[in-house]
Order: sequence, then structure tokens, then C-alpha cells
Amino acid sequence: MKIAVMQPYFFPYIGYWQLIHAVDHFVIYDDVNYIKGGWINRNRILINEKPSYITVPLHKASSFKRICDTVLQPSPFWRKNLVKTVEMNYRKAPYFEEVFPIVADLIRFEVENLSDYLVYQLKTLSKFMGINTHFRETSRYYGNSALHGQARILDICKREAATVYINLQGGQALYERNAFTQFGVELKFIKPATLEYKQFGSGHVPWLSIIDVLMFNPTRRFQTLLNSYNLL
Repeated sequence: MKIAVMQPYFFPYIGYWQLIHAVDHFVIYDDVNYIKGGWINRNRILINEKPSYITVPLHKASSFKRICDTVLQPSPFWRKNLVKTVEMNYRKAPYFEEVFPIVADLIRFEVENLSDYLVYQLKTLSKFMGINTHFRETSRYYGNSALHGQARILDICKREAATVYINLQGGQALYERNAFTQFGVELKFIKPATLEYKQFGSGHVPWLSIIDVLMFNPTRRFQTLLNSYNLL
């Protein structure tokens, strides 16, 4: 049983989806504090062929408030503007006709809660890419929010009867292999391969939102992209 635990991100980069694909259970860590300036409600796409941020505006967001308690701006205009931004900048992409309706529907998804908005997005795009991983949110399961950091991850591993815990390579400083070994869990880190695919210009801009990846790659290539990583 392989599991991963991560905060929900907004149209995250390919490495995040590789992590989802690599495990049996993906635990969405949504009852921890919202992080300003992170990837929870923003990502990068090509705007005028240059990497630029797109953002989901939030209502009274705070680093003292949990992700699952954070809400979106009630105004409908940001959804309309964001859909228009994606359309204008990717309408000449080779797989625009297939991908844009899905992305537009996800942006327009009418829900107030940030976690619900992101979870729906992760589940929908996983299905589109052929990922069969099972999802759980920490705000609805486990009841162990009194624990923190590594101790909480180990408790989730125990409850899921996990034998392997996988995290993105950026999390290597957060965990101790010996602690996981003592729990009978193998600790692994996923290192995405550097992927190149033709975009609009002559060069390639890596690590953009999954929106960019889907716009320029056919569905038959999804499994290759999802499996292009190493485990450390």
C-alpha cells in the first residue's frame, strides 16, 4: 500500500500528478493552515508566450486559517476573466479543443470553499489523465489534527496500513527515514524527470501548470509523462 499526503494545489505542475499516479491512496492535507505565496491558489501558464501567474482570489485569506476553512472571492468576474485568459493564450495550442472545455468547467465550478474547489479539480483531471488513485481529505477522515508534522504523517500511514510513503523531493528535510522504518514504512521521494515538449516558441519553459502540459500533449502521451520520474 503506497500513500502520499499533500496540500491541494491549483492546477499543479506535472510532478504533483506523478505523485498522485505513483500511489494507491492520495491524502489531501486540507486541514492545515493556508500558505500565502505558495501554490494552493495560484500557478503559472504562458501568457503572451511568457510564464505568468494565474490566481484564484480568496476572501479574507490568512495563514492562521486552515485551507478547508478558506473561501473563494464571491464575485463571478474572476472566473470569467480567468477562463478568458486561458482561452486567449492557448487557443492556438494543438490540443486546445479537447482540453479547454474541461479546464473552463473546472475554473467555473461553483463552490464557495477553497478545499472543495481544489479537490474537485484534482479528482476530475486525474480521471481525464487515466489516474485511478483513491482520494481522501484529512478534514473528513482520521481525526488526528492534534498531531503535527512527521508524527501525523506516520499516524495516517498506520491507519491506511501503508508500506510505502512517497513525497515530493522538496520534502526530504521534513522526514527521518529511521522513524518510518520503525513503523514498517519505506520512505521514498519522487524526482520528476525534466520534460520537454513543443510549446509556441523555439525554447521550452519547464514546470508550468498542468494546463500547459495538457494543451501541448496528446492523451496517448499522458501515461509516459506520468511515469517520467525516479524514486529516491
